[in-house]
Amino acid sequence: MGDRYWLWVGARLLVAVAIVGWAASYLTTTGNGEKEFHKTLDAMKQVHSFRVAFSSNVGVQKSQMLWEVDCDHDILHHQMHVVQTAPTPQEINQDQVMVAGHEYHRFGDGPWTQDNFAYQAGTAKWVCGNLAQGVDSSLLPQIATMIKRGIIQKGDKKTVNGVRCREWLVTMRGGFNGFEHDTVCIGLEDRLPYEVTADYDHSRSTFSDYNTAFQINLPEVAPQAASEVSRSN
Repeated sequence: MGDRYWLWVGARLLVAVAIVGWAASYLTTTGNGEKEFHKTLDAMKQVHSFRVAFSSNVGVQKSQMLWEVDCDHDILHHQMHVVQTAPTPQEINQDQVMVAGHEYHRFGDGPWTQDNFAYQAGTAKWVCGNLAQGVDSSLLPQIATMIKRGIIQKGDKKTVNGVRCREWLVTMRGGFNGFEHDTVCIGLEDRLPYEVTADYDHSRSTFSDYNTAFQINLPEVAPQAASEVSRSN
């Protein structure tokens, strides 16, 4: 009886030690994740140009999008390709350019037209203004929200578009099933995000060309906006 008792006590102690060790490891990993994400938030404050490639597959709809952002000249170019297979099959191709407070768009190979209203939220100046303040933008990963609401766990290293990064697993309340499971791959050297995936919409976004000079062709119908950009150089 005595031997059984001490065996039982020993087993309980082993279980308790394992639970405490797991909890300590979990809390340490989560804490390290928050520290890394704060470094990413600081690194993103210095971003003034970048590209985003997005793809998703939700039910009967597949989407592909590209954003090019030049904050120095307040230019944002957005391309969208959407294919829907039901209930009525259709395909949408759209180009949009927002430059110096002016917005232009076209569908397919049609002509460029200028919108008649000024749209400030979503412009390059608005996006980079948020980044500089450490506020989540609509294009780069929602790092500030993930820090506040997410459970962050360390993943493996990988390579995205030639850049070595560390993948972090983020669980947040939301999505169709009550919780959203994302991954964020953060550059090992510059701490900037290079890939994000989300399970709720089967999406993947990749980020590239940080702080590099690239050419964004403006529509021919944008002489006033082009003139304002030239004066800003």
